[in-house]
Amino acid sequence: MTRLKVSQVKSSIGGKQNQRDTLRSLGLKRIGDVAAHEDRPEIRGMINTVSHLVTVEEVE
Repeated sequence: MTRLKVSQVKSSIGGKQNQRDTLRSLGLKRIGDVAAHEDRPEIRGMINTVSHLVTVEEVE
């Protein structure tokens, strides 16, 4: 199954609480953090919520 590499590129300061919670759920705490996740609909939904704060790459 494909994995997604999610990197935080912007700060969550000033963002909504649900966006900050979503970043924490993805395993991202600060700018530059990277987390790898399975490509599942739940993860895609979380990424969609914070798409303006993260970059996503597909990894084998």
